[in-house]
Amino acid sequence: MSSIARVERDGVLSPSPSPLRQGGEREHLTAENAEDAERRGVDHPSPSGRGVPARALAVEVVKLTRAFGPKPVLRGVDLALEQGERLALFGANGAGKTTLLRVLATLARPDAGTARVGGLDVAREADAVRRIVGYVGHQPHIYEELTVRENLRFFARMYGVRDAAGRAEALIARMGLAARAGDRARTLSRGLLQRLALARGIVQEPDVLLLDEPETGLDAQAFGLLRDLVEERAVAGRTTIFTTHAAERGLELASVVAVLARGRITYAGPAAGLDAAALRTILDDSAGTGRGR
Repeated sequence: MSSIARVERDGVLSPSPSPLRQGGEREHLTAENAEDAERRGVDHPSPSGRGVPARALAVEVVKLTRAFGPKPVLRGVDLALEQGERLALFGANGAGKTTLLRVLATLARPDAGTARVGGLDVAREADAVRRIVGYVGHQPHIYEELTVRENLRFFARMYGVRDAAGRAEALIARMGLAARAGDRARTLSRGLLQRLALARGIVQEPDVLLLDEPETGLDAQAFGLLRDLVEERAVAGRTTIFTTHAAERGLELASVVAVLARGRITYAGPAAGLDAAALRTILDDSAGTGRGR
């Protein structure tokens, strides 16, 4: 199978041409929380601990479910994120993290419930959602036989970026790829390929960026590039959601934290004030192991 066929098969986004209470007490995020917020005139309690009017939400998920055959993966997920928030999504393998990202990216359809990105329904307005979302999964979804520069120019043109060549050069410089810009993607190391994938994910400057374990394969310098990128997006009012198993790095990138366990969000709250040890306790409690107690 050609690299182009693999990318199209695996779903590169292609546009059609529990919150913390006051004082730091943890609260599980449930449908009842959301319904109570609605009665008070707020759509959902956001993980940052503030109620947010619907117009300010970058991502809104309500009672979202998704199954693969008889196996439920997402079991009534509720989540609301403001513009500019940086969400670290933690959870064990199989908890539903990747599935949630794929639903938000329109690469998987929900079975029930709703998910909105930028006010757009991911099921009914998928084409419009794809124009404002960037997605970087476990696979880089890069054309192996094209050079770094050719890949970025191609994706910029695909998204209708006005100056595709200029945007490609800016991203090459931004991600530290200038020395390899003329090399075919298949010759890149794992870390450099991840940098290229990140550049592809932001080629159209998406309002919402979805990253599945983005720190994988990145050295300290490259992780610094990722951190700066996420922070710059937040300043510009753009939202980033990423999954990770790395407590320290996740907290360094995040403004808010959520934990998925057995298909439900069992914890959501601000990253501020959390350290890796406290986060591991939350993860153990969510998994039912209690090791951190």
